[in-house]
Amino acid sequence: MTTGIVTVLITTFLASAVEAIEMVTIVVGVGATRGWRSTLLGAAAGFVVLAVLVAGFGLALSAIPIAPLRLVIGALLLIFGLQWLRKGVVRVAARGFAGMQIDTQEADDVWTGTGVDWTAFVLAFKGVLLEGLEVAFIVVSVGATAGQLGAAVTGGGAALLVVGALGVALLRYVARIPRSFLQLVVGLLLTTFGSFWATEGLGVSWPGGDGAILGLLAVYLLTAAINIAIERRGAHRGKSTLNLTEVAR
Repeated sequence: MTTGIVTVLITTFLASAVEAIEMVTIVVGVGATRGWRSTLLGAAAGFVVLAVLVAGFGLALSAIPIAPLRLVIGALLLIFGLQWLRKGVVRVAARGFAGMQIDTQEADDVWTGTGVDWTAFVLAFKGVLLEGLEVAFIVVSVGATAGQLGAAVTGGGAALLVVGALGVALLRYVARIPRSFLQLVVGLLLTTFGSFWATEGLGVSWPGGDGAILGLLAVYLLTAAINIAIERRGAHRGKSTLNLTEVAR
């Protein structure tokens, strides 16, 4: 009996930790890029909706089809991610990894209004809700199958707490990352998660499961590096042409 409880605890903790890492990555990335107030509001709203669903449906959560939700949320994250990735590539190509201070070119990415930044709110809300539901499905499925629902809840909850605490501890370091580079990183992550979830929602089974996320990230990273090199080469050619024109004059 004790062995069964320990097995369920470890299984749900590790499986839930994978989903929690994705959740925290999205929230921290969006918060550091767009601002924390609306991001945390969105994350809190996601947790509230998640709590209502878990309380209302309980064990029936395992019967809810998650594929359509993955498709919709993945597609939206992909759209936002590609936009930020494009801007990140252009800015890193133009200024390298500089850009700690916000300039006029980046003003459109940082919320300065008094209301809610709905972009940050929605991204954080979707990330928390989808990954939270994934954790709930893991807990319900493993716990109900093994007849150890209490141990499964403990494992899933512990994973959320541990990964969340690590995310909070890393905030000060994330804040030191140059903004142009940070936007590139967040764009890469949102594009990667969006591609993964959207294709899963279409019924595609990725080889290696969640491990395929690393493969996708590597592909997008390589693509970004190539585009940065192309942008820099184009910029250098433009400067050279300008200098020759000035000399001729």
